Amino acid sequence: MKSLFDRPAWSLAIWGGLITGLAYQPWHLGFLAWIGLIPLLHIWLNHDATENARLGYLFGMTHNMVAFYWIGFNSGASFWVVLLSLIAAVLYLGIFWAAAGWVFGRVKSNGNGLVLFPFLIVSMEWIRSFGALGFPWGNLVLTQVDYLPMIQIMEVTGSYGVTLWIVLLNVILYLLFQNYNLNKKLGLFYLILLLGIWFFGNSRVNDFTESSSQMSVGILQPNLDPNTKWDYDKKKEIIAYMDSLHSVAIALDPDIILFPETALPAYLKLNHRVRKMIQTKVDSSGIPVLTGTIDRIKSSEGQKHYFNSSMFLTPNHKYVLYNKLHLVPFAEYIPLSGKFPSLMNLNFGQGNFTQGSEYTVFEWKNVKFSNLICYESSMPNIVREFIQKGAEIITIQTNDGWLGESAGPYQHYDVARIRAIENRVPIIRSANTGISGLILANGRSTHEQKLGETAVFKVNVPIGNASSFYSRYGDIFAMICFLIFFLLGPFPCLKKRL
Repeated sequence: MKSLFDRPAWSLAIWGGLITGLAYQPWHLGFLAWIGLIPLLHIWLNHDATENARLGYLFGMTHNMVAFYWIGFNSGASFWVVLLSLIAAVLYLGIFWAAAGWVFGRVKSNGNGLVLFPFLIVSMEWIRSFGALGFPWGNLVLTQVDYLPMIQIMEVTGSYGVTLWIVLLNVILYLLFQNYNLNKKLGLFYLILLLGIWFFGNSRVNDFTESSSQMSVGILQPNLDPNTKWDYDKKKEIIAYMDSLHSVAIALDPDIILFPETALPAYLKLNHRVRKMIQTKVDSSGIPVLTGTIDRIKSSEGQKHYFNSSMFLTPNHKYVLYNKLHLVPFAEYIPLSGKFPSLMNLNFGQGNFTQGSEYTVFEWKNVKFSNLICYESSMPNIVREFIQKGAEIITIQTNDGWLGESAGPYQHYDVARIRAIENRVPIIRSANTGISGLILANGRSTHEQKLGETAVFKVNVPIGNASSFYSRYGDIFAMICFLIFFLLGPFPCLKKRL
């Protein structure tokens, strides 16, 4: 193994990025994350801050290119726009690894670099989640969804607890590679710790298998090509098709019916004819519908504002709208365009949507639930807020059809499983082209529908006391890790200078 570390540093950075990136693919290779950071750790321990930043950037670009290559497969924009989006995302996300490398190079002189490394990576992921360009999707936990018992700790620690044990495992294995005899007791101790996490997680998985209270949900996966949905010549055909799927769902006799994101090529609030078509069936069947739609309003100045929305239609009642809270940067809006409207004149093929402001909680048959639209499912704080406002179930409406059969739709589904465990809440997912299904509060997935297939099916959703330590207190674990890193690393360095 030592001969492996004799390779040039740039080669180790690329190999580490490649191995770690492969762990994110839907090929059940999550175990690669347990060793993918070893080359990076070796590099950072043996180079100065400047070189660490360069090599960290190379690792980060490679890692993110392999893990999230599907950003360049978006069929909803031109080839060059999509390619530039992928390059920009890779360059941006690589900055965090470069910054972490630079910081590590500055503080490792205290002789505790091996201890600092796990807390540094946790801190980096936590900081990367902030702001409009936050990207919790990229957290290492996404590589471990196949190993459900090992990620149940998220109900307390959020995804960052999983990151900590993954990075610690990389450190322990690195030490064993360097000198097995000297470090085998440490390795044995960590193995016992991992077994403890597994036993705890396994018991928690079994705690969420049954519930005396249930709600049945009919789910539509229409499998429509998103690139042609809004073609004028096909609108009537698509509306009739969705109406037929609605009838199939009614025949299943669920409590509610869930349509995917922007399910019909119509602005339902403004298009009374199409809305009446849905409402008539809702009234006659007594089964409400939650459907995705686009909404448009005019401001007092006459400006038009567009929203990516969900509409909940109940029997003989007015509809309730939810407007998407977290928009996809450069796809649904240009960051800072709210303060500088002229930015909306830039044309990257994006939509110019307006961000919603209310955490809407729907209610039917005394069950409260909230809805996430597409990319929102990657934002843990949004789910936490819905749970705190009383949601007992989370629904997700999405359209991953833009990404074809790439890794994107699979990762997106696994992101929802992470949110379920964090908040101990069942999640129902309706995706235009898949993957639709039911996710239990332990992260176990049932009724998964394959990509690229049409499906109408019913799931029985167990209703319990949705919430967890993480739901109530958020990223306290990540904050503690950041504090530990600061006290062991930057603080002593600052103290020396003073």
